[in-house]
Amino acid sequence: MGFFKKIFGSKDEDTVISNYADFWRWFQRHEKTFFKAVKEHEKVDEHFLRRLTPMLRQLSEDFYCVTGMTNDHTAELIISTDGIIREFVFAEEMVAAAPALKSWKFTALKPSTDIDTMGIEMDGHEFNSNNISFFSNDLPDYPDEIDITLVHKDFTEENKDSITSGSLIYLDNLLGEYNTAIMVDIVTVEGPSEGQDLIPIEKLPGYLLWRQKEFVEKYEGVRYGTEEDSYTTMEAEDENGLPVFAIINQDLMNWDAKASHPWMMVVEIKFDGGRQGLPDEGANNLMNEMEDEILKQLPDGDGYLNIGRETYNSVRTIYFACKEFRQASKKVKAVVGQYNGKLSASYDIFKDKYWMSLNHLKPGESL
Repeated sequence: MGFFKKIFGSKDEDTVISNYADFWRWFQRHEKTFFKAVKEHEKVDEHFLRRLTPMLRQLSEDFYCVTGMTNDHTAELIISTDGIIREFVFAEEMVAAAPALKSWKFTALKPSTDIDTMGIEMDGHEFNSNNISFFSNDLPDYPDEIDITLVHKDFTEENKDSITSGSLIYLDNLLGEYNTAIMVDIVTVEGPSEGQDLIPIEKLPGYLLWRQKEFVEKYEGVRYGTEEDSYTTMEAEDENGLPVFAIINQDLMNWDAKASHPWMMVVEIKFDGGRQGLPDEGANNLMNEMEDEILKQLPDGDGYLNIGRETYNSVRTIYFACKEFRQASKKVKAVVGQYNGKLSASYDIFKDKYWMSLNHLKPGESL
């Protein structure tokens, strides 16, 4: 697809967008003007994207848009979250709710690009299949981790920042927004050196599909019940004397199949903790009630494991390991909405196959 633009606009209308239907009704009223702007490359920013983006942002601050012509008669609007995984399901739902319009194609998340036609130029450097290759790094302690290194022929210490940024953008275009988030755990960029067994970059999608298939087959059907698990209470103080309290499912922390639940969901609740950063009885009861509601919506038998919680410096953090991220995000967002005005809560979801983000909660580690 040619002529893509991405922009973060400011609101220029008083239209209230409270759901997907509101947005698409608004879009339909202007779609002919929008199509003309994209097709004729006529002030696309002013006539389209700067008007569209504020409407999207009423639904989610993490929605972005990309547009261009797929052919002479069809414009495409891509709803992206810029790789923010917790918002993937909502971008997908929004596109699923889109009307059928003759001149438009609607796509959730940036798709992959044909490697034969793709090339990027940035900061005076080119990024294409002729100057980028890759190799895979084996991690014996983390066999399911997909760690790849991109090798750019022109990489030097002087240009490493621009080469790294351009290479990662190239990877995102090669795989697409969804596959980049799902299939790759760690990416580094470097220059060529002796002894490297380099693989052409066009083979990367196939390699990742093979690794993903192996991973799914390895953990297919793995479930975990927490009814009989044991829990550990941990207490500590930081360097300023503020207390830290944690309650952790010790059996889960010792589990040897953590990678079967590779999505870490972190729910963060802020409260007025006073000088010690601890909740009073009312706040504590309300947070416990919210946590119970999340547990009700996300049972362990369905693939959602409540690993524990940590309370420190006026923040309660609750940790869940999940087999998937779509339903987890939808249900937790709904629960957070139920407590809007009562609790200041937010959540995030990211891939963490070995639960490394919880290393500070292991016995013997400093909280």
